[in-house]
Amino acid sequence: MTLSDQALLAHDPESRALPGDIAIWLFILTELVVFGLLFVGLEVGWRNAPETFAQGARTLHVAAGFANTLVLITGSFFVASAVRSIRQGCIRACVLLLLGGMATGALFALIKIAEYQALIDAGYRLGTSIFYSFYFLATGFHLLHVLIAMLVLLIVAVRCLFGAYDADSPTGIETAASFWHMVDLVWIVLFPLLYILP
Repeated sequence: MTLSDQALLAHDPESRALPGDIAIWLFILTELVVFGLLFVGLEVGWRNAPETFAQGARTLHVAAGFANTLVLITGSFFVASAVRSIRQGCIRACVLLLLGGMATGALFALIKIAEYQALIDAGYRLGTSIFYSFYFLATGFHLLHVLIAMLVLLIVAVRCLFGAYDADSPTGIETAASFWHMVDLVWIVLFPLLYILP
């Protein structure tokens, strides 16, 4: 295949498949259904107890939530850049960018744990009200996904370092990136639902 043929394929939308393994897309779909049910629960709770949700939202640290949004978006930039790097055959750059994505996940977790601690110190817990039940469950479930995504990035970074992926076989990197982007997308929806809209 000539370079011009490759260029034509790259710009042909019908020639492009979903990045990563098909199994990750089935998993992502399942996870989005679960998070979607949480979002529906939030909406129902919000409609049935608007004042409780409004009071609860006022106790949250919007700056921390916004900072975490920027952190995850930065992580997505690193991870997307890692995919581009592996497709170009730049193994070292790919590994460094994956580790950068991991670092943003760690920063997200630290900010979220500090936020939890501040709320607990102020007397707000899982059983305080329906708002805090949703807040701690939804954000805790999301934090678990961030930690899993960090582990996935670490595994593929180490495997990449040892030659498991290259420009001809980037599927593992694309799969990890797809999962990371799902986690990022969920937070982008969760942040306004909990911190801003109530």
